[in-house]
Amino acid sequence: MISTGRGKQRPKRSGTPPGTLKYVALNKIVLFYGFTPIADPDAVRLWQRALCEKLGLTGRIIISKDGINATVGGGIGAVKQYVKTTREYPGFRGIDVKWSDGGAEDFPRLSVKVRDEIVSFGAPGELKVDANGVVGGGKHLKPEELHQLVDARKRDGEDVVFFDGRNAFEAQIGRFKDAVVPDVATTHDFIKELDSGKYDALKDKPVVTYCTGGIRCEVLSSLMVNRGFKEVYQLDGGIVRYGEAFKDQGLWEGSLYVFDKRMHLEFSDEAKTIGQCARCDAPTSKFENCSNPSCRTLTLYCDECAASPDTLRCPDGCAAA
Repeated sequence: MISTGRGKQRPKRSGTPPGTLKYVALNKIVLFYGFTPIADPDAVRLWQRALCEKLGLTGRIIISKDGINATVGGGIGAVKQYVKTTREYPGFRGIDVKWSDGGAEDFPRLSVKVRDEIVSFGAPGELKVDANGVVGGGKHLKPEELHQLVDARKRDGEDVVFFDGRNAFEAQIGRFKDAVVPDVATTHDFIKELDSGKYDALKDKPVVTYCTGGIRCEVLSSLMVNRGFKEVYQLDGGIVRYGEAFKDQGLWEGSLYVFDKRMHLEFSDEAKTIGQCARCDAPTSKFENCSNPSCRTLTLYCDECAASPDTLRCPDGCAAA
């Protein structure tokens, strides 16, 4: 299980006889996605919102004609009921649910929206989905199978290319060793990046795409196959599943960026700190907003530089200035 220091049970004595321990409720966050044709996305949106409101959950849920992408948190009993009920929808029965510590307080509110894509690559017409998921994507590899592939190719004198499917800033604090990190600020930038020709030399090599929970790689690997990459794999379950399997004893280095109040996760106490403060180059995994109210750019800062508004500023000047 991912270590965050949150959501642990704590003994509580109030209202109980002396010597009796009572435990407060355990909170959890779940992350999952499912690619499946949805005939009426708005009806699914209304159902998901009503379900989360009834159970007191917060988080972000995106629905499209191609499926669902969700991250929600709350009391463990409520989250379990949410997962059970969501799996009753025929297309969501096989969803792979990833659990981590945290809760409703890690999200500002509940957001449930219908969009053209559940991951915004800007190519809603290119992705093909059927009842079995994405059509024509990369071959899924479990964490153990990934190691088998790397070892087998190494014996043949060939390297496997790790291709980061996240925004470039996420890779500043954690990535697979020697991974290719595309120069993208948003997911929308990937198509332009792939079409630029920068990665044409990789089209005949074994390429493994990876991302946080696997969803971005579902689309990215399909886009790469469509553009002539001949041997494309994707890490099944993403970095989360890999970290659960190997923690910090495998090919992953650093922390995992997450899009909620936690900001980052570590898989063990042995996690390396590979990020560097934008001002003094000190090791750090903490992203902070620039203290300039008109900027607020998210950047890596160490505790010392983040302690003062004067040093919690873009080192090269704010882009908004």
